[in-house]
Amino acid sequence: MSKIRKAAALLWLLFINVWSLTAQSSAIAVGADQHSRWIQLVEGKKIALVVNHTATTQGQHLLDFLLTQGQDVKLVFAPEHGFRGEAEAGADIKDGKDSKTGIPVISLYGAKKKPDMADLSEIEVVVFDIQDVGARFYTYISTLHYVMEACAEAYLPLLVLDRPNPNGHYIDGPLLDTAFRSFVGMHPIPVVHGMTIGEYACMINGERWLANGVKCNLEVIPVLGYHHQMFYDLPIPPSPNLPDMRSIYLYPSICFFEGTPVSLGRGTDKPFQRVGAPWFKGGGASFTPKSIPGKAAKPPFMDVKCFGYDYSQHPIKELQNKSQLDLQSLLDFYKQSPDKTKFFNPFFDKLAGSRTLREQISAGKTEAEIRASWASGLAAFAKVRNKYLLYPDTHTQTR
Repeated sequence: MSKIRKAAALLWLLFINVWSLTAQSSAIAVGADQHSRWIQLVEGKKIALVVNHTATTQGQHLLDFLLTQGQDVKLVFAPEHGFRGEAEAGADIKDGKDSKTGIPVISLYGAKKKPDMADLSEIEVVVFDIQDVGARFYTYISTLHYVMEACAEAYLPLLVLDRPNPNGHYIDGPLLDTAFRSFVGMHPIPVVHGMTIGEYACMINGERWLANGVKCNLEVIPVLGYHHQMFYDLPIPPSPNLPDMRSIYLYPSICFFEGTPVSLGRGTDKPFQRVGAPWFKGGGASFTPKSIPGKAAKPPFMDVKCFGYDYSQHPIKELQNKSQLDLQSLLDFYKQSPDKTKFFNPFFDKLAGSRTLREQISAGKTEAEIRASWASGLAAFAKVRNKYLLYPDTHTQTR
């Protein structure tokens, strides 16, 4: 091949890569929108849905769509934030009925995390459709685990209608030690796992992570036109305190502050985009958390002025290109903490997945030193992850 032809080919590949990285959500078809690929799997069956407000198809909620198609939806299981997505983080979700359709709604967030045999006694197929954000401690994947387990035990098929992962272009963070297993981290994966919910379901099955090694009868309807280097703008906020793409990109890093005496912007119009505390000096930003019903009824430092960092003006492209967790603000707040013995609460280790990160910060380790300690675990996870990918991933970053 001549040098000119080689150069032309390289330019074409570069063009394709640039185009694909900037492809808009209109270029894809989520699993729910591909009716012809899955409707026959639920046709004439008694259906249970595991959905929230993000489960839409062509502008209509999945529940409403199925009812208009004459399908027999018996009940809905609701994850954290509720069926309509209106509850704040950590709020117990109550059983009840959908006000629009009268369909029974059973909570899977609160005392009960897993469907029981009575719930599934008349069900013939379960459909899971929830938009995830790709962080280990975002609880929708924990709900997925328990739903898969219940389906396996009840010998029921589970249909997952897949959606893109807005943080699916990289993997990063410490791996979870299963001794620290909780609802905000159930599996030995990094904080940012780089998988769609459909791919993650395949991993749960393939790695035999369900109780007693059972396997779920799983069917995934993949997203058409998606790949892991695509930056997908979510059409619907996935939860009350992740209102836009900037908060979604920042979430995996800022969520660590949930385990500290530092505000992460709850009670402001920029949750997960600001961090601050009354005692912090520097950072150049200030804010005062207020009570916001449905989002932050009693936020930390309510009505108290906090000082720290405001990331709400960070360019989206900068956040996308960084593609790694940011620990520096966490280290800065620890250094200025007036009582370092009280900086970490027990929840921090659950978020981090072990006591190691807390111990590293307490020992004065730098961000570079902490990141270096993740390398071998991330490399091992990447090999396992590759077995379950449903979409192209040309340059997974594990920096």
